[in-house]
Amino acid sequence: MTTSTHPVYAKLQSLGITLPEVAAPAAAYLPFVRTGNLLFLSGHLAKRDGQVIVGQLGKNVTTDEGKAAARLIAIDLMGTLHAAVGDLGKVRRIVKVMSLVNSTGDFTEHHLVTNGCSELLGEVFGDAGKHARSAFGVAQIPLGACVEIELIAEVD
Repeated sequence: MTTSTHPVYAKLQSLGITLPEVAAPAAAYLPFVRTGNLLFLSGHLAKRDGQVIVGQLGKNVTTDEGKAAARLIAIDLMGTLHAAVGDLGKVRRIVKVMSLVNSTGDFTEHHLVTNGCSELLGEVFGDAGKHARSAFGVAQIPLGACVEIELIAEVD
């Protein structure tokens, strides 16, 4: 993590969050692409201690477990943001979050799962962390992950 004195880093420290290194892509894609002042982050899978959190919401993963997984993804996304711009103080706004929730056909709490990511981004970035969002239920996610989230940010 940088030695920036930006309040975002103080907030991360107060929450006990250390940003991870960017994970190497698992397929033919880039972890992020910048065009102008927009930064597009590829989907990040739910991981704990480097291992994919597998399962399906509505079958063997609870809404609270999914929300916790989405929070972990937010930490990974911030690590990628940091790597992409070198300083989270350069993030003007989190513009959009798109969440894919591996779920059964009758599961309807995708929005509550995704709150794990959205709430942490809001807590860390304040008003700049408030974003537009979509949350979808899908039949499967790569590697059996329970949640995958991508993000678009406006940066300096």
